[in-house]
Amino acid sequence: MDRSSPSTMVHSLYNLALHPHFLFTAHSFWRRRSCSSSRIISRPPSLSANMSNDNEKISVEKRERDSVSETYSREVKPIDNTRQPLANIPHDQLIADAAAFADTHGLGQHSEQFQKGALVAQDPTAFESLSQLSDEDKNVLRRELTHRWEQPGQLYYLVIMCSLAAAVQGMDESVINGANLFYAPQFGIDPNSGNTSRNQWLLGLVNSAPYLCCGLFSCWLSAPMNKYFGRRGTIFISATLSFLTCIWQGVTNSWEHLFVARFILGFGIGPKSATVPVYAAECTPPVIRGALVMMWQMWTAFGIMIGNVCDLAFYHVPDKPHITGLNWRLMLSSAGIPALIIMTQVFFCPESPRWLISKGRYDQAYESLLRLRNSPLQAARDLYYIHVMLEAEKEIQTGRNLFLELFTVARNRRATLASTIVMFMQQFCGVNVIAYYSSNIFSQANFTNVQALIASWGFGMLNWVFAFPAVYTIDTFGRRNLLLTTFPLMAVFLLMTGFAFWIPEGNARIAVVALGIYLFTMAYSPGEGPVPFTYSAEAFPLYVRDIGMAWATSVLWFFNFVVAITFPRLLGAFKPQGAFGWYAGWNVIGFFLILFFLPETKALSLEELDQGAFSLLSSLLLPRSRADARMHAAYQLKALPRNIKKYFLRMRVDDLPPLYEHECAIGEKHYAPGGAGAAFDWVGGIRKLASVHAVMGTGVRKSKNL
Repeated sequence: MDRSSPSTMVHSLYNLALHPHFLFTAHSFWRRRSCSSSRIISRPPSLSANMSNDNEKISVEKRERDSVSETYSREVKPIDNTRQPLANIPHDQLIADAAAFADTHGLGQHSEQFQKGALVAQDPTAFESLSQLSDEDKNVLRRELTHRWEQPGQLYYLVIMCSLAAAVQGMDESVINGANLFYAPQFGIDPNSGNTSRNQWLLGLVNSAPYLCCGLFSCWLSAPMNKYFGRRGTIFISATLSFLTCIWQGVTNSWEHLFVARFILGFGIGPKSATVPVYAAECTPPVIRGALVMMWQMWTAFGIMIGNVCDLAFYHVPDKPHITGLNWRLMLSSAGIPALIIMTQVFFCPESPRWLISKGRYDQAYESLLRLRNSPLQAARDLYYIHVMLEAEKEIQTGRNLFLELFTVARNRRATLASTIVMFMQQFCGVNVIAYYSSNIFSQANFTNVQALIASWGFGMLNWVFAFPAVYTIDTFGRRNLLLTTFPLMAVFLLMTGFAFWIPEGNARIAVVALGIYLFTMAYSPGEGPVPFTYSAEAFPLYVRDIGMAWATSVLWFFNFVVAITFPRLLGAFKPQGAFGWYAGWNVIGFFLILFFLPETKALSLEELDQGAFSLLSSLLLPRSRADARMHAAYQLKALPRNIKKYFLRMRVDDLPPLYEHECAIGEKHYAPGGAGAAFDWVGGIRKLASVHAVMGTGVRKSKNL
């Protein structure tokens, strides 16, 4: 249900999050160097003996390392320029560059602030040692770390507007749930009467129309719209389209007319979902950006719940003379109210500083940052850092076919595969069949229409409430571990829901169906709900992140359309038992896809993602032909029986040696060799969720048996 944003979203999520102050880059660098040395010392005896007794093999492996390093230089090096563009610049030169920057862009009166800001941006962890900073400056920077939620009121106003936009997104998706019960019979496409096969397909087509538009068109329009109209302009245009089409839906007089209105609604959904997270993240300090990114899913879920409330509120509205179906018309139109609020308020928020800089409006960008930061020093620091990052991006992107490089560059290809899997599985885990058709499902379980809508509201409420834990668990338990834990649970709960329809009609069937759906929701909301959006945003290297996210979210919207259009027919042909069994099976498949093809990205800097989780350099000792996704899958297959013994049978087993360099820092980042043991440790108690070590594999490391 997380409606991740396409293309332009990427500028936000990690461009500024690359700021070394919040990545602790220097510390991570020394940890990796120490890890590399200790790894050689602690290599398993079988490998050490084999290497020491075979000089020829050492020579071969050295050539292989050189080959891999050469490949890294060719394929990954383009990313290096944007990792730390200020690194290794002498202070005198950096101060001179910052002064020249301020003079060039009409900010000469603030030259001193930009000189200090550039020094802080170069190495924020060392600001205490900078003699150029006053005690007041240092105190501001300390409070930035210790009081991260102490932010200007303008920033919180912007956050409220973005949360409201997410709620609009959720309402657009859920009001159709209650309207299904009324407009389908009125327009002659009742899935339970007449030509049921035809009607089921048409009902699915009407409901899925916005997502067809998003998958084919609007996802790819968000980038040019942002380029020409800016973040606020794009949000205004998309909110206007959402408002007008919501009203339009309420005055339609045939299913064909409603289909067209909902298809146009997709032009409001796609750019809005693409732009709002970008806008929020580009305006938000990195120290709270991660939590804010998670709030998009949380408030989308809130909007879904409010949409269910509107369905209930308008259920008993009677028809008026010459107005048939006034209740469902009000349901569909109600989603336009928050869109109207956004239209009237969005231009009171500051524009994205990053977008203003990209247009050469440096004075306006600085004014915007002054409204969004607690001090001029922080505003100058962030403005200068955004500038150098954008300059590095321009250098990288010149003369490259970025879309083709998603598939031709190995590091990008693995990120594309992983992102495609999580986006695809968000749709085929089955959550949206409940979001769009829960009222129909509950009706088939012999709920009355009102009972069905109340039960649907319960689904929406749980989806919102259980999104809150993800703000914490996604950075403690890990993205991959959350998915490996929740996919088996979702499969079990969907089977439970489907099998409940074999219970004879009565209260027992109603109770078990509702319980199964609610338990499924509780498993989905902290796992496959927020993870795909976050994972895809950080998986791609900076220079292809725009186009990579456009690809990932177009996959999400397209399969959203597939699910929405096919479920009514699937429900009619296979009955609830078969329909829920179908998606339960996909959850099992999703578990193994994640196990074999998704490395963990939790707590990794861009450098670690490039040189470890998605890189050919999983280990410098691996032959080039094997240091790829197949090696990762082979390692997971070997780790699986070991983890079953350890976490289910409680047997003592030896840890497998890690293959990713970043996995050596077990005490630092709570990694253990192989990555997802936490997913198997529920037997030992959920209270250890945040501290348990992963063991099923964020990555691979060479083992002789592999």
